[in-house]
Amino acid sequence: MRQAVENGMFVREVPGTGPALLFIHGLGESGLCFEHLLRAPALAGRHMLVPDLPGYGRSVWCAGEARSLAQQADHLADWIEYRSTGPVVTVGHSMGGVVALLMAERHPALVAAVVDVDGNKSPGDCVFSSRAASWELEAFCARGFDELRAAVHAEGVSDQAQRGYYVSMRLADPRAYHRNSRELMEMSVARNMAGRLGALPVPKLYVAGVPDGCSRETHDLLAGADVPRVEVQPSGHWPFIDQEEEFCRQLDLFLKTL
Repeated sequence: MRQAVENGMFVREVPGTGPALLFIHGLGESGLCFEHLLRAPALAGRHMLVPDLPGYGRSVWCAGEARSLAQQADHLADWIEYRSTGPVVTVGHSMGGVVALLMAERHPALVAAVVDVDGNKSPGDCVFSSRAASWELEAFCARGFDELRAAVHAEGVSDQAQRGYYVSMRLADPRAYHRNSRELMEMSVARNMAGRLGALPVPKLYVAGVPDGCSRETHDLLAGADVPRVEVQPSGHWPFIDQEEEFCRQLDLFLKTL
């Protein structure tokens, strides 16, 4: 695994063949959550890229206002275009699924396919973002983020995925977490994200953690939009951690259809 700083982002890269897999992490997360997938036998030989988005993980915090989700998508697209790596297969988890959708809509020439892993589609998916969005920015930065991280730390006693989430949250810019939380809430309340995913003119797949991942309403919205889905179970919101082998098997099957 190669590690470097590119375009203001901390990036992990494994060289390989075929279209590159661009893993995009969720709200408050970092590419750390995907690192174990870089050694997965089912994905061996594939080109994989795992960045920390600006404001998250080991990437730099933005000076001034934090980036919007659309700006995050544009930033990734600029980087992929500069590297001449595209078109890529985006694998976005949670908020990363939303960023992957925005990237495909705004920069279609750079995206070959979209794999959305428990991405936000309805208000019931906003477990952490709804808590952050309820705070005003100043109060969230002063104490709200600490309270949220403490809650995740407590849940991590019995949940491996949340133990890793807590580690990444310690590195996240609270301004980025707050702004992106409010965006996720607004977009989820609109309930049009499933339709937008289904309308993409590229292959797509939604991977749902069952029974404790995305909401029942999201399953219904995806079905209504004819979005191909697979369920990984038993799993929570991080199916690639809770059931790594099955997740990689499903991802490999999808990639072989491209």
